Amino acid sequence: MADQQTTMPRWVPLLLGLLGSTTCGMLLYAWSVFIKPLNAEFGWSRAEIAMAFAICCLIFGLMTFPAGRLSDKMGPRKVVMTGGVLLAIGFILSGFIQSKYQLYITYGVIAGFGGGMIYLPPIATAPKWWPDRRALATGFAVVGLGLGSFLMGPLATYIIEKPGMGWRYVFWYCGVAMGIMALIAGAFLEPPPAGWKPAGYTPPAPPAGAAAPKVTRDWTYEEAKGDTKFWLLYLAYFCGSFAGLMVIGHLAGFGRDAGLTAMAAAGAVSSLAFSNAATRILSGWFVDKIGIRVYFAALFALQTAAMIAIFQLGGSVVGLSIVAIVIGWNYGAMFTLFPATCLQFYGPTAQGSNYGLLFTACGLAGFAGPWVGGWLKDTTGTYYLPFLCAAALCALGTAIVFMTKPPEKKHA
Repeated sequence: MADQQTTMPRWVPLLLGLLGSTTCGMLLYAWSVFIKPLNAEFGWSRAEIAMAFAICCLIFGLMTFPAGRLSDKMGPRKVVMTGGVLLAIGFILSGFIQSKYQLYITYGVIAGFGGGMIYLPPIATAPKWWPDRRALATGFAVVGLGLGSFLMGPLATYIIEKPGMGWRYVFWYCGVAMGIMALIAGAFLEPPPAGWKPAGYTPPAPPAGAAAPKVTRDWTYEEAKGDTKFWLLYLAYFCGSFAGLMVIGHLAGFGRDAGLTAMAAAGAVSSLAFSNAATRILSGWFVDKIGIRVYFAALFALQTAAMIAIFQLGGSVVGLSIVAIVIGWNYGAMFTLFPATCLQFYGPTAQGSNYGLLFTACGLAGFAGPWVGGWLKDTTGTYYLPFLCAAALCALGTAIVFMTKPPEKKHA
């Protein structure tokens, strides 16, 4: 395997990460297109339907931690390929469900478990091949989350609306496709050999006249999880994910309630997904050029405004699409910025374990956000209160991110 690692072009891990994260995006971020058909066939409430998405997000997020630990210890290939098989099984079985509890198990638990195994290893692996462009590599590895939902929104709606087909066929056909994509993504994914660096790359030298730098090392997983700043990042991640996933889980349902057609509402989901995908690469480029904190805080603040503006603009196709693009851009940027921040704070050595633990905040928020949004909608009859709560949490996340500075490096 060393020969392949030595000669493999370093853009290959980026494409494999793209393919794996596209699979995860298809799993998660087009869920809102299922709200109306499931409600029509089974009569389930928004909160009951959102519970399936919430469980999937929870399991997905919690699973990234052991997946990261396993990836650090035994390599990413087996982890991703195993996850691909489980995701396909769970998604396909969801096409046969007759009760909400079956949906919770097949889509929520099994598919969510598999998706969590697929997602993290490429994010931890790709930046190791790109020490000169770590944030950009991270962004490219996660861009598929937005791309997957961009593809899945209109595709799923087309299958659902097509005579003679319906929502069950989405689970069957897409489940097979997603399993194949994940197996390909995992089959060739490997970290670089120890001591590898790109041709012509030299680590940055200290400024002229500066004192000789102290010899430092990366933080271990045990040290990182004991650092207060790690848990401040964790709280900020929870706030941003809670808000974003609440909106994503209900965006199409909000559009349909506002009088839009199924395809128009799905178009808003695709608009969100498109900007969600674009920001993951572009935000990585910005971070490599100008740094993280100010860009991070500005995005959180803009997200707060977008959560409030959705009620003024969301009643038209154009208005909902504009708000969806803004929300997608800012929400998607988190999935470049948080792993890049974790990498900047604690180094690449234990990035799989460190970011795996950090990402569990997204899993907890993914469970709470969509379900709370559905429950508040059922209780109040409107999405006003859910989206207001989302805006408040974004504001809290803005303050946390802006005040949290990198910890000092560990001395070797």
